[in-house]
Amino acid sequence: MESGVHTTKEKALSLNLNESIYGSLAEIGAGQEVAANFFKAGGASGTIAKTMSAYDMDFSDAIYGATDRYVCEDKLHKMLNKEYGLLSVRLTRRADTSKFFAFANTIETINFKKTNQGHGWLGVRFQMEPNAEHNDIIIHVVLKDPEAIWQQEVLGKIGVNLIYACFNHSDNPDRMMVSIVDNISEGRVEIDYFKLTGPNFRHVDNRLMSLKLVKYGLSHAAMFDKDGHNKQPSTFLYKKNVCVLRGYFRPFTLVSEDMIQSAINQFHKDTLIDPEKVLITTELTINDLTRDGKIDDSDFLDRVKILNSLGHNVLISNYTEHYKLAAYLYQFTKGKRMSFVIGTDNLRKLFDEEYYFNLKGGLLESFSRLFGSNVKLLIYPTLFQDKIETTLNFTPPKLLEHLYLYLKENDFIEDIDSAKRDIQHIQSSDVLDMIQSGQSDWEALVPATVADIIKKNDMFGYSSKNETATH
Repeated sequence: MESGVHTTKEKALSLNLNESIYGSLAEIGAGQEVAANFFKAGGASGTIAKTMSAYDMDFSDAIYGATDRYVCEDKLHKMLNKEYGLLSVRLTRRADTSKFFAFANTIETINFKKTNQGHGWLGVRFQMEPNAEHNDIIIHVVLKDPEAIWQQEVLGKIGVNLIYACFNHSDNPDRMMVSIVDNISEGRVEIDYFKLTGPNFRHVDNRLMSLKLVKYGLSHAAMFDKDGHNKQPSTFLYKKNVCVLRGYFRPFTLVSEDMIQSAINQFHKDTLIDPEKVLITTELTINDLTRDGKIDDSDFLDRVKILNSLGHNVLISNYTEHYKLAAYLYQFTKGKRMSFVIGTDNLRKLFDEEYYFNLKGGLLESFSRLFGSNVKLLIYPTLFQDKIETTLNFTPPKLLEHLYLYLKENDFIEDIDSAKRDIQHIQSSDVLDMIQSGQSDWEALVPATVADIIKKNDMFGYSSKNETATH
């Protein structure tokens, strides 16, 4: 049972028969589906010290401590702290021979009226050797099945997969991640948060793991904040007014800086926005990170390192089309204002009907989805045919002129008034060529902080030797 993908029963049985693995399982909100798999597999007494389900809220608070919500990361950590702590206190006789673990989950499955979204937090605290420091794996799942009983089935499999991965794939974080959905049909679950911590995972960059959630198709999007900490999107974005700057950021230029700052100024002028509930984020799509059919992990981290150093949150998505990104964000923002910052080059793509050949309703359907999500497009002035182009001199296709005027006159499309007009000649591709060819003039085209980081870390093909050779 050491190679290939094994069934849920095989995984549970292999853990039950491993005399060195011993722990407890605590489950709230969806029955005890994970524990049930271990009991059904046979030999559970070899692995399970205790199972429990503090389903009543008062019991849960009394055992684990109160939290603002019952399905949240804080509750999960309280559960892991409590259950793992009890193992080390009550099972001293096994401490020298057992690798302890505590599994916990706190779940909300779909209700009878189907008015909610099934989701939950799952985690394992575990040792790799007896008496060793513990590690943690924490995930957040979104449950897609339309019936609670099917969601419970999925959770049972995920829990077994998660515990199995801790003891069988810990040397390969990528394998740990993708194995979580073993034996689960595509489309039944989405994982939008994944975090590894502990002595055995000091080498793991969780920002990179966020990227891989999207890369491996486990999630459509993932997020981390300006400090590089993984964030669960529905919590991080909940009822926020969101402003998104989608970019290539290879490298981050003076234009990128001005787009963000001037867009923030414009965004805050919107009378529909509560200034206390604003979230600004940059966004990278999988397409923008892919070169020659592959994603360069170090190149991704270079871009993120710069964005974080400038104080920006980062969203990663596989949504090429703006209307799909809007629909994704809308489920969390709950109707609050969203703004996308784009140049007229991207505005031109939005009005290109060929861009929507795969969409049954074409351009009109995409626009209804986009602007129906309470979206405003903030247009950054762009150099086009040697002239600065704004919404005033932008020319849509002849047949769409009236639609364009309707959107503009009803404030769905708006110029960024405070944008600079003398830097539009700066192109990321040109700056990148200058960096890689060893020219020094590129430094004047990016923020000073960015130049320092690129030079200090030899990013984007920069080499001080090449630059010296050109002088």
